[in-house]
Amino acid sequence: MRLNKYIAHNSRYSRREADQLIQEGLVTVNRIPLSDYSYKVQPDDKVTVKGQLIQPKKRGEVTMVVYHKPRGVLVTKKDDRGRATIYHKLPGKFRHFIPVGRLDYASEGLLLLTDNSEVAERLMRSDLPRSYNLKIDKPLTPEMIEAMERGLTLEDARAGGHDRSEITRMEFAPFAGYALRGQSGKNTKLRVTITEGKNRELRRFFAHFGAKVLDLKRVAYGWIELNNLPVNKTRYLSRKEYELLHQFLKEGRTDDKDHA
Repeated sequence: MRLNKYIAHNSRYSRREADQLIQEGLVTVNRIPLSDYSYKVQPDDKVTVKGQLIQPKKRGEVTMVVYHKPRGVLVTKKDDRGRATIYHKLPGKFRHFIPVGRLDYASEGLLLLTDNSEVAERLMRSDLPRSYNLKIDKPLTPEMIEAMERGLTLEDARAGGHDRSEITRMEFAPFAGYALRGQSGKNTKLRVTITEGKNRELRRFFAHFGAKVLDLKRVAYGWIELNNLPVNKTRYLSRKEYELLHQFLKEGRTDDKDHA
């Protein structure tokens, strides 16, 4: 495992913070300061950060929490515009946890966080279903339904994205599911389930049909549900949820071996 990834995987530091620490000469390997980010850590290496020995985690060791992210909070460590981030809101003991994917500034709901970077990456790259409750400012149309069922490719997917986003083209896989939850005037409430985690995917999707997403709340990620967890509160996974997580990770390792 590369040095910067080793530090991020086994400590409270992010990969970016690990890079900075290495650059500043605060990382040693076998008592020798090392500035090579790509150095492959060997099983008997002793890695320290600021004089503190990094203890490698046991394989499969992971702690995970569910956080009900509020609207108006960014999923990032720092913001150059001084806006609130989840790390301003989370209890101190979770400040080093890694978010599994993102929820944009205007969205709320279920956000998974873990102290294991490998697990975070595996979950982010998976095709586990993500379910959302959303409200759009237009009635549901046959064109929307067809695109949800068959998928959609947009050469210009800028509508619904951030002003600073460099993403223009986007492909949308068929939705794993959708259900009409209610309609009031022109507004429509939906429950949709997708298997991707692309940048502002649902906002871009509905913007293509001239519809603005007024509310967006993630309520489930795979087998883990938000249920009645209050806004800005956290909870640990239940025993059953941990069992399913370890089963997911085990199946993933088997698939990796099969494709090796």
